[in-house]
Amino acid sequence: MIPRALTIAGLDSGGGAGITADLKTFHALGVYGMVALTAVTAQNTLGVRAVQEIDPSIVEAQIDAVAEDIGINAAKTGMLSSSQIMEAAARAVRKWGFPLVVDPVMYAKSGDPLIRPEAMETLRRVIIPIAKVVTPNAPEASHLVGFRVETLDDAKRAAKVIAEELHPEIVIVKGGHLTGDESIDIVYFRDSGEYRELKALRIDTKNTHGTGCSFSAAIAAGLAKGLSPWDAIKLAKELITTAIKYSLPLGHGHGPVNPMAWLELRAYRADIIDELNKALKVIEDNADLIGNYIPEVQSNLGYALPALYARNLDDVAAVPGRIVKYMGKAKPSGPPTFGVSSHVANYILTAMKHGPEVRSAMNIKYDNRVIEAARELGYVVSGYDRRQEPPEVKAREGASIPWGTEQAIKNAGRVPDIIYHLGDYGKEPQIVILGQSPIDVVNKLLIIVKRINEKRF
Repeated sequence: MIPRALTIAGLDSGGGAGITADLKTFHALGVYGMVALTAVTAQNTLGVRAVQEIDPSIVEAQIDAVAEDIGINAAKTGMLSSSQIMEAAARAVRKWGFPLVVDPVMYAKSGDPLIRPEAMETLRRVIIPIAKVVTPNAPEASHLVGFRVETLDDAKRAAKVIAEELHPEIVIVKGGHLTGDESIDIVYFRDSGEYRELKALRIDTKNTHGTGCSFSAAIAAGLAKGLSPWDAIKLAKELITTAIKYSLPLGHGHGPVNPMAWLELRAYRADIIDELNKALKVIEDNADLIGNYIPEVQSNLGYALPALYARNLDDVAAVPGRIVKYMGKAKPSGPPTFGVSSHVANYILTAMKHGPEVRSAMNIKYDNRVIEAARELGYVVSGYDRRQEPPEVKAREGASIPWGTEQAIKNAGRVPDIIYHLGDYGKEPQIVILGQSPIDVVNKLLIIVKRINEKRF
């Protein structure tokens, strides 16, 4: 059966929070998403400009419509701005009996209010008591309990008060607004009186718009898939940590988190391995030609995740054991894997800082004929002199290639197709071919080799 989850929330026209964030999260976790819209906001990363509430009867009708036809395995609430909307939503939830995750939205990331003052008591009296899980952040928890929540001890105390006074089954006081190197969420189970903690390294970014929406939506998605509440909560913590790590630098205020990173990372990694395998097949089909250009240190062919996701060497796939010269022929040592080549990865990651589309590279033996043929073919060729490498760069592990790549890019005024150096003491001269994809790189090599071979006759 296809798991189905409903979001009962408002529309963020900026796409970062509300039902747009919820639907992205549902989709990323493999859950079919449905909507009961409660309000339309004119909103961007800087703030909320206007709000138009949906008639409460329409909110209730939306829930009834999807429940009686498609079915609802779990739901979540977000922006419920008025008492009338809350009452309508609560009637429908009680009628259909699905588990509910309540994100007690009070303010937008910009600080703009998203709930009427008179609805605060309705939130406490009508909505939170029917929740299986309620997910206040520290400021929201402070409003609900009447004291400031600033420390982990405060969060534990607040979680227990909310559970005992308002009667949701599980309370999560989120740690995003607290201090410390870790973001620690306090989870309190009312029936057992048990506390649990969920920890993640705190990520330094201003792009946190939609964090609470995506977190609560992920819990609802987990429940819709049949996970236990605790497993659903742990899954949500992993997803939101990923969504914040790969948040989107959009707009001039608080950019949105990226729940689709949960799905996209897996898809991109699989696609990269597939594309590398295709390029390695081309190398094997032309093993005699390419074998002549394998250097003493052997070759490798790398391909990085897109720029948003490429942070370090582990985000670049290449051939473990490299591409060797065996009986005069080029031969990949094994299937491509992530995090196995610092050499070509450093060229790629440095080049991507200047040209994000340049995500692949292959090193080959230095041959002046390659340089000449590449220039004749119109490729941009640039080199650097390793003898000019500053002592402090030489002394720093892994710094030489980024330094040299920066020099070559500076000399060319752009990311070149070919980067070369003539070596240094103990360092073999080398050529690196760069391109947008592994096939692009290998095709450049074959075109250059073909030109060299044509000139022999």
